Amino acid sequence: MVSVSDQPRVAASLDRPPGLLEGSDLWRRRLTLPTYTVAEAGRYAQAKPQTVGSWFRGGATHGPALPGRKAGERLNYFEAVEVAFVAAFRSYGVRLRNLREARAYFQVLLQTEYPFATQQFFTEGTRVLREWGARQELADFTEVVIGDKHGQLAWAGLLGEKFHTFDYEHGLALRWHVAGRNSPVQIDPRISFGAPSVHGIPTWAIRGRVLAGESVSEIGDDFGLEEHEVIAGLEFEDLKLRAA
Repeated sequence: MVSVSDQPRVAASLDRPPGLLEGSDLWRRRLTLPTYTVAEAGRYAQAKPQTVGSWFRGGATHGPALPGRKAGERLNYFEAVEVAFVAAFRSYGVRLRNLREARAYFQVLLQTEYPFATQQFFTEGTRVLREWGARQELADFTEVVIGDKHGQLAWAGLLGEKFHTFDYEHGLALRWHVAGRNSPVQIDPRISFGAPSVHGIPTWAIRGRVLAGESVSEIGDDFGLEEHEVIAGLEFEDLKLRAA
């Protein structure tokens, strides 16, 4: 069970991220606007839509790993980010019940509704999760945090790679290299209403232009993109070009 009394064990640096969902900045409001379908969030996280849906619904013997979303409602940016991290944790065999309790603990600790989307979870989460998991006697988390010979802790393999697909600003994961660091495709809730985009051009717009019969070079000229950037956007949209 989640215990608020555990909170004093954590360093004082774990304060609420500055300005989280506060102020009149329009971009902050976009972070919690319903934007993505479950299928879209699943594609970004490389998880099946049915699986993602079950994380929000829960099952007969356990509650949802990501509670709070109404049935049929689109996901906001933070929820899509947390889906990506749930998928990463699940790849290490972490049970949904334990993942739900860990998330609830971090909600209290970081004083935020979406702890997995914070920079503090990235930087401080390894130590806190290892200590909390040990106190709760949960073996699930032993594989997700690794230590080197100098005693430094780090996120394991695929989970560490997931963290590094995000750029953090204002204490939040605000830019998502959703197709990997080597791709120009990014999701930024401040740009193009959070749609996957290449230098601000939504990938769906690039796809639409190709389906309308335009060439890669024509699209690149119109949007100010290099041909390889246009092609990257099309690849993200699963649209393959015919060989000339």
